[in-house]
Amino acid sequence: MSAEIQTPENSYTDSIKTELTACLQRQRSAYLQDPVPDFNQRKKDLLTIKKMLSENKEAMLDAVSKDYGNRSRHESMFAEMLVCLDGINFVINNLKRWMKVQKRDIDITMYPGAKNRVIPQPLGIVGVIVPWNFPIQLAFSPLTYIFAAGNRAMIKMSENSINLTRLLLEIVPKYFPPEKLAIFEETGSVGIQFSQLPLDHLFFTGSGATGKAVMASCAQNLVPVTLELGGKSPAVIAADYPMQKAIERIMFAKTFNAGQVCVNVDYIFVPEDRIDEFVSEAKAWISAHCPDINSPDYTSIIDQRSFERLQAALDDARQLGAEVINLSEGQESAAGMRKLGLHLILNPTENMVVLRREIFGPVMPILTYKDPQEVLDYINSRDRPLAFYPFTTDKQLQSFYLDRVMSGGACVNDALLHPGQHDLPFGGVGASGMGHYHGHEGFSTFSKLRPVFYQAGFSTMKFLAPPYGKLATKAVDIMFKMKS
Repeated sequence: MSAEIQTPENSYTDSIKTELTACLQRQRSAYLQDPVPDFNQRKKDLLTIKKMLSENKEAMLDAVSKDYGNRSRHESMFAEMLVCLDGINFVINNLKRWMKVQKRDIDITMYPGAKNRVIPQPLGIVGVIVPWNFPIQLAFSPLTYIFAAGNRAMIKMSENSINLTRLLLEIVPKYFPPEKLAIFEETGSVGIQFSQLPLDHLFFTGSGATGKAVMASCAQNLVPVTLELGGKSPAVIAADYPMQKAIERIMFAKTFNAGQVCVNVDYIFVPEDRIDEFVSEAKAWISAHCPDINSPDYTSIIDQRSFERLQAALDDARQLGAEVINLSEGQESAAGMRKLGLHLILNPTENMVVLRREIFGPVMPILTYKDPQEVLDYINSRDRPLAFYPFTTDKQLQSFYLDRVMSGGACVNDALLHPGQHDLPFGGVGASGMGHYHGHEGFSTFSKLRPVFYQAGFSTMKFLAPPYGKLATKAVDIMFKMKS
């Protein structure tokens, strides 16, 4: 039998696997010693997350900005820190109610004295794979619900969040022991090994392609997954809706984080006779609110590869006959900053990259329509999106769209804001993901809702034991009549 040749790559992979496995075993051992933390312990853990974020706010914001090249501080505060802190407060205020044992109806044949209960219990060890676009929020918002449900957590950060990751590796042990919370840096193949761990649940946010690979890895250990993916989320502006109001809301969403948001508007349907109005209002909004793309208020594209991908998509649209309008005409990104102004693409066609792939940047294809059915036919011929944004004051038209376009979530007459509503579940459907978190659904996702039947001191089932005689026959017949 030939021995396997140990290469440096194999040795590196083995060391990662050893480290991850050791951490999982340490957390598993701690979980088995204390499998159901009480309310006070869970509240303490949540307040500790809050304390850590508050005490290290500036260092964390600076680290994220360095990872981007430039990240708007206000956007980081709004979408990262405030969302996390507000979410923790919401969970603490509702946690006692969520933790209560639920009473359930008992089958009539089990009377008298028996009872049914559903007991929310911790799953154990939950893994989280975090993307780069909102690395604070997408690490600590899931962690809020993981800890609320009484679990322990292992978190794998993105390779594009190197400064933040190294900061967390330094500060997290000051607040939590490794058997409660462990952070891992992506140094190459860590994510692959991480997704192969026999965890009790894995929470992943990222692309559809990577999500499929993660799910396949988890299947080897039958690890349940929550997948928060992306996709091409559409908006549609109805004929009745004020264009200026639609523009101010859509442009805010599309320029936020330079469009690098999984629930962002990917493309827009505009009434055919209102396209000139749309372009005019969009130019006016950008002129007023984003006059300088090199301002620190305007976020950079995360890395050079993504910047070049967006530039290539614009070139592809031009070459294939689209009209590309740079709303920041004449402005060039400062050296090394990877700034890209918002671009509209008029008359896009199906062979263009911008209509075939998720954009994830400040590029917006505009499709025209005459009848709402055209909108439905187009959207429903594609993968189900993570979000859907109908703009109309017509209640019947709102219902028409919401009933006929299935998406992970929806926001009527605005965009981007529904994931920030803490009492609403957030999640995808089909190609845009599976499972939910946020709200009570987030607590349930990371809990085992354990059904327990308590038998009474006296059981009527004793009369139905074999050998089956006249009494058993009569009892079964009576029960059948009662049920039928």
